[in-house]
Amino acid sequence: MKKYTLIFIGVFVLSTNTKAQDGFENILLAEGSDVNKIMQGYFAPAMEGFIYGMNNGWAHTAKVHKVLGFDLTLGLSASMVPSEKEIFSLSGLTSISGASTAPSFAGVGTQTNLTVTRTVTIQNPNSPAFGQSQVVTAGLTLPGGIKDDLPLNAIPAPIAQLNVGLPWKLEGMLRIVPKIDLGDDGGQVNMLGLGLKKEITSWFGPMEKTPLHVALLAAYTTMGVTYGIENQNSGSLIINNASAEFELKAFTVQALASLNFPIINLFGGIGYSSGSSSYRMPGTYQGNYNYTVGGQQYTETINLSAPNLDFSASGFTTSVGARLSLGFFKIFASYTLQEYNALNAGIAISIR
Repeated sequence: MKKYTLIFIGVFVLSTNTKAQDGFENILLAEGSDVNKIMQGYFAPAMEGFIYGMNNGWAHTAKVHKVLGFDLTLGLSASMVPSEKEIFSLSGLTSISGASTAPSFAGVGTQTNLTVTRTVTIQNPNSPAFGQSQVVTAGLTLPGGIKDDLPLNAIPAPIAQLNVGLPWKLEGMLRIVPKIDLGDDGGQVNMLGLGLKKEITSWFGPMEKTPLHVALLAAYTTMGVTYGIENQNSGSLIINNASAEFELKAFTVQALASLNFPIINLFGGIGYSSGSSSYRMPGTYQGNYNYTVGGQQYTETINLSAPNLDFSASGFTTSVGARLSLGFFKIFASYTLQEYNALNAGIAISIR
């Protein structure tokens, strides 16, 4: 598999080293249901944290721009992985032995040595066990996590956003990465995020004359990443014409309030965040397994099925933050309480 296990993080957050998770693809040697369980457990913190991160940082004030006023925001949302998500259970697996738990993607860097055991009918006509049922084995090593390389043990999600003032106290929000190539392996990435903020301060009568502003916000993000998996013609796992496909969809609705003073802006909000992501690995995979007959070791090659993984995350959120205004230049930070608590920070250039 490619050097970046979750390449979408590496693409956008160059300061975060997702490091090589070499050999993780060998988990395909396990029984199909075990493959899904292990990959789900290992990758869940990254997938769920990224969903929460993409739903954060949409606003640092409830006040909307005047018509055609705009701001350009660059920032980062870091979703902190709960401690219980740093490991995952290996219990209940039918083809795996050797450990009861293992570090997840967000766990410590300790590798976990496992043994795959399967019962198959030998198809190799050159084997003395041809046509017979045999117990075959293969060894695999699960990579450790990258906890030491994640500041605050948090999954990062970038923010590059344009807000534009519209009529009727509305403000449009856009996050976009047009389809671009990733390296020389045929990989591509694209992202589109759309949001709309409606200021409703006037609904509350005299409050419109105060520094307090109130707004409603809704935003939706979709993202896709594909990249090639290098062919592998020797070893326990044979890989040909394979690729990985990652898709994400995230949605949030929020009620916002802010106190806007000339230099300091205090803001906060409550809302609901939800999203889903999927991970597919189309291609041809074969596994080489060992077994012994009459004291001699043989190898059986078996066609393998790649996993189809689906992840989801949802829950209510509460945010508080502050923004410093230096003319057109803004600096902001906020903290969001949710399943993966998040720290958001960034800068903005704001006109009108």
